[in-house]
Amino acid sequence: MTDDRVLYIRDLFKVYGAGCPSCLERTGASRGRNQCPDCHSIVAVRGISLDLYPGEILGVIGGSGSGKSSLVRMLYFDETPSAGRAHYFDGRKHWDLFSLNPAQQHRLRNEHLGMVYQNPHLGLNFGYSAGGNVAERLLMNHVDSYGAIRKRARQLLERIGVPVRRMDESPAAFSGGMQQRVQIAKALATHPHLVLLDEITTGLDVSVQARILDLILEIQEESKTAMMVVAHDLGVIRLLASRTLVMHSGQIVESGITDQILEDPQHPYTQELVGAAL
Repeated sequence: MTDDRVLYIRDLFKVYGAGCPSCLERTGASRGRNQCPDCHSIVAVRGISLDLYPGEILGVIGGSGSGKSSLVRMLYFDETPSAGRAHYFDGRKHWDLFSLNPAQQHRLRNEHLGMVYQNPHLGLNFGYSAGGNVAERLLMNHVDSYGAIRKRARQLLERIGVPVRRMDESPAAFSGGMQQRVQIAKALATHPHLVLLDEITTGLDVSVQARILDLILEIQEESKTAMMVVAHDLGVIRLLASRTLVMHSGQIVESGITDQILEDPQHPYTQELVGAAL
């Protein structure tokens, strides 16, 4: 099976809790909530379908509780879906993501996917140095030569703006912006075909945000890596994403070209998001 897409998702659901027959009827965008009033389960993602193409940056926006972070965490195997299908393609081979066993998931995640979390503690091992974090990912991909690993780590860290003299320091000694840079280097170490970015500028000051976003654009333009960018900051989405999905209470309520979404929003929820950002 071949495809010109990088990612194909259909009818994806994620429910936190036991669930009940009323969950879908009493939650969702039309109800303005994702928690079932009967059983108190959270319907975080409901019926999501999307496609992502090579070299594309897809934005996903929405407020707190919209389900956007749950979406990317399922794609990176941090969360298990309740229902739905997702297929990943690298141009030669395809993987049915949610039918893989844990060993296959681990291999795919390390060889083909990259993830940069909002909280660097989720993406970095603070017991290792900055260079050691990059080296760890390379070792999991069977790069056995110490010299080759050290060289690749040094090149990546230098490329993303971490001084080489600091590559043997723990990320704990770095600022938040520098920690994000190390996460980006680690995510890119194996030349992944798909990188997931989850609220990566939250908590950083404006000047640091700008440098991180410029860096991501430079790297994406060079590598043509497909990316999915989750953010509540519409400025981040406007800068990075060519196409955007708007999520509300677990559902996609609007999608389209980013400029059209942000300049002429059609759904009341999108209008509310855009209006609040003005």
